[in-house]
Amino acid sequence: MILRWGSGMYYISGTPRTKTMASKHPLKEQISAGDALQRLKDGNARFLRGELHFPSVQQEVLAELAKNQRPYAMILGCADSRVPPELVFGTGFGELFVVRVAGNSLSPEVAGSLQYAAVHLGTPLLVVLGHEGCGAITAALATKLHGAQQHSRIQLLVDGLLPALAQVDPDLDPDAQLAQAVEANVRWTLTQILESPEGQARLAEGRMKIVGAIYELATGRVRFLE
Repeated sequence: MILRWGSGMYYISGTPRTKTMASKHPLKEQISAGDALQRLKDGNARFLRGELHFPSVQQEVLAELAKNQRPYAMILGCADSRVPPELVFGTGFGELFVVRVAGNSLSPEVAGSLQYAAVHLGTPLLVVLGHEGCGAITAALATKLHGAQQHSRIQLLVDGLLPALAQVDPDLDPDAQLAQAVEANVRWTLTQILESPEGQARLAEGRMKIVGAIYELATGRVRFLE
């Protein structure tokens, strides 16, 4: 098998063919990584068109979810209040396994949470979701370029983001620089996951995709990286 990068996702050549989801209920059948990604894209399209509505959840659905969960996608996203993955992707209860931390960065706790979903829940898709105007990335740029220091715990978080920004162009204007840094941080996190033994193991099974994406605050659009 050969690792490749294409269409914004890591995949294994020779991946088993996808199968069509017979039911939209999240517990009925696990879907393929490709189908899971398409669901997210379709959900974001509905979100952009203003077609989403969120009715009350039926008691029988909650009762089933109390027994088990089978989310079809993991989202590693930023804690920013303006980027709620369930709304952005138009999903319901039990469909997404969401981990949120400022700067959508990887730590042992985050990695362990994602590994749980991959290994124990069989979740086939991981999306690392950054967003425009990220405050954590802004703070990391201020430290990198100007030596700015934050409060103690915030600075620890910022320091963990600095390796992702090694190639950011210091001569860009601030807006372009931040956009470059946000994308660089997503790609850095993808690389960390891909190069870990756990990430390699999941990909080698031929069922999992790891995808990067950027959420546009002003439009609500999710741009999947290529």
